[in-house]
Amino acid sequence: MPVSAVAADSSVCAPLAVLGRDVLVPLVTGGEVDYAALDYAASAPALQRVWDDVAGYAPYYGSVHRGAGYLSQLSTDLFENARTTIADFLGCRPDDQVVFTRSTTDSLNLLAAVLPPHTRVFVFETEHHASLLPWEQCPGVEVTYLNAPRTPQQAVDALETALAAREPYGPALVCVTGASNVTGELWPVRELAAAAHAHGARIVLDAAQLAPHHPVDIAELDVDWIAFSGHKLYAPFGSGVLAGRADWLREAQPYLAGGGASRKVARRTDGGVDVEWHTSAARHEAGSPNVIGAYAIASACQALTEAGFDTLVARERELIARVTAGLAEVPEVRVLSLFGDDAPRVGVLSFVVDGWNSSHFAAALSAEYGIGVRDGLFCAHPLVRTLLGGEPDEPGECGAPEAAPGERSLNAIRVSFGAGTPDEHIDRFVRAVKELVTDGARWNYRTEEGRCVPDATR
Repeated sequence: MPVSAVAADSSVCAPLAVLGRDVLVPLVTGGEVDYAALDYAASAPALQRVWDDVAGYAPYYGSVHRGAGYLSQLSTDLFENARTTIADFLGCRPDDQVVFTRSTTDSLNLLAAVLPPHTRVFVFETEHHASLLPWEQCPGVEVTYLNAPRTPQQAVDALETALAAREPYGPALVCVTGASNVTGELWPVRELAAAAHAHGARIVLDAAQLAPHHPVDIAELDVDWIAFSGHKLYAPFGSGVLAGRADWLREAQPYLAGGGASRKVARRTDGGVDVEWHTSAARHEAGSPNVIGAYAIASACQALTEAGFDTLVARERELIARVTAGLAEVPEVRVLSLFGDDAPRVGVLSFVVDGWNSSHFAAALSAEYGIGVRDGLFCAHPLVRTLLGGEPDEPGECGAPEAAPGERSLNAIRVSFGAGTPDEHIDRFVRAVKELVTDGARWNYRTEEGRCVPDATR
């Protein structure tokens, strides 16, 4: 049956309802099809539950903290209750703080800003740029980049060796992902945390890709901090979270200086000002907080908890198996992996196709099949380059990215899905890959501003 004739009931078999499930998009070959959003790793669609909760609260929106009016008091309660809900979702310890930020990137930059002087940071080159790049921006911080491991045990061993060799012995922080945003592979977080603590280091978990797919418990994993984003957790309203130990956060200067972070400000006789800063999470939440973003995250946490991660994980494994089995039937497709094809992963897979530039392939999936995926290096350039082993895409093809001097053009395709993905979207994706590889694109494409797009002139 032609893809354009597929029935538009895209909610079938999806455990959680998401916005956009009934959106129709045009195909260059004619007709329309319901949009298959398979780019969850970048931004997951909003849960219908989250949207409904936010819409229900919107008329009652008011200023947060210190407002005497009813709506201000209601909004303050909503904001602080959201903090409690998220703390419960993460299994936070009694003394942990939950700080609201803009995103995972913002959370990790906040943590970088509060590091004690002369902290040594250890981070694998496989990290997303959000957890790879903030540390060197901090004066006095020394960063050790660890090579990409090829097994989970190799990751633990490499960290053990690096921590044991550090001199002088002082504050240290390990930063590690819970699930790769490129391969979806699960990392040995508990073992890495044990290695860090055995050598007197602390550890922060980038849970941006893990939290939407698996339960994340800060105490059970024995990590010091967790960072994640609302927009990957079905709550795309501009908020993120840094949760964990309070001491470094409490002892550092505020991330931003301003109202909300300060308890008391007084003029000095010499003309300056004295400031007493909050010691709670408010210390790093200056300015009017994003109450809607915080409430949206809390709503998503409740929805995922009520749906049950056992159920969600089991179904996602079925979808992963369906995708990997389908791609394995296409010899021209190579799925990227650090730990091997059988490594456990979340619903994130990246691959390349022989004879195709990845941008061209992704453009054809969108224009001819109504499937949204991502192509490129996924803000994890060192990892993707390592996984591709320097293999170039077809030179000069539509959308081929410009390479730096002395380098070859590299990029890949990423498909990602989750609790709002219906079976039909997965089946359509697998079928589309097979048809494109076997029959080629049915349309002409050209490069426009570095992207491969359908040629309107055909």
